[in-house]
Amino acid sequence: MSMTKNIAPEDYRKFKGFLEKACGITLGEGKQYLIVSRLTKLLRNEGVSSVSELLTAIELGQPQYLRDFVIDAMTTNETSWFRDRSPFEALATDVFPLWDKEKKRQCKIWSAACSSGQEPYTISIALSEYKAITTVTTLNSASIIATDISASMLQEAKQAEYDENIVGRGISSKRKQQFFKQNGGRWIVADDIRKRVSFKEQNLLSSYDSLGKFDIIFCRNVLIYFAAERKTDILNRMARALNPGGFLFLGASETVMGYSDAFEMKRSASGVYYRLKD
Repeated sequence: MSMTKNIAPEDYRKFKGFLEKACGITLGEGKQYLIVSRLTKLLRNEGVSSVSELLTAIELGQPQYLRDFVIDAMTTNETSWFRDRSPFEALATDVFPLWDKEKKRQCKIWSAACSSGQEPYTISIALSEYKAITTVTTLNSASIIATDISASMLQEAKQAEYDENIVGRGISSKRKQQFFKQNGGRWIVADDIRKRVSFKEQNLLSSYDSLGKFDIIFCRNVLIYFAAERKTDILNRMARALNPGGFLFLGASETVMGYSDAFEMKRSASGVYYRLKD
């Protein structure tokens, strides 16, 4: 299939418009290679030979699943266990101890754009590790809602089963033995880690009202794909989804500065995170 090596400028403009309207992701100029790398196999399998033909098929809904498959392919991002480390260290050294001081008994956490599930399961592992080393803690229960726009990613995440290479990206041998069960060449997340996590399909451009209120929101390495006005909208709606004094964790290259004044920056030995202003 010769699809995308020479994408016509008008077709690229239309595809960018489709992607931004569908899920908010903004492709900059000169990103045709992303279409090539992410869609070539899919479109070959579907017998689609050009971006123009793809857009027509999506508009006509023939086949109906093609639109969702394209969005899945364009929004699936790399992830790993304990990615960047600092947010999970901040939970253990700053957030969880503060909650113990405040006698907090339960918490609700949102892992937005969770991809194949490593982030929400990592949060659950971090909580279990904290409870194991803390002599007295009031944190009796926690629920973690993990969302993504991709139905296929959510299905993979729900399985909680990963191969050796994927588990090896951020999980030590000690943690593998403690928080996973081995089944042949696969590693299954332990039941006590899984039971805290539930999954739900969610477009970040849609309303968050059905998700309820949270004490922590993880929205990491996601905002970089959105235009400025989308970032402002998402951050302000996430602020409204947080309980008073709630926390927000972003990716290492992301910030609320210039987009929302609902948060104050917190600096610790573990890194930077944000807290909802009073």
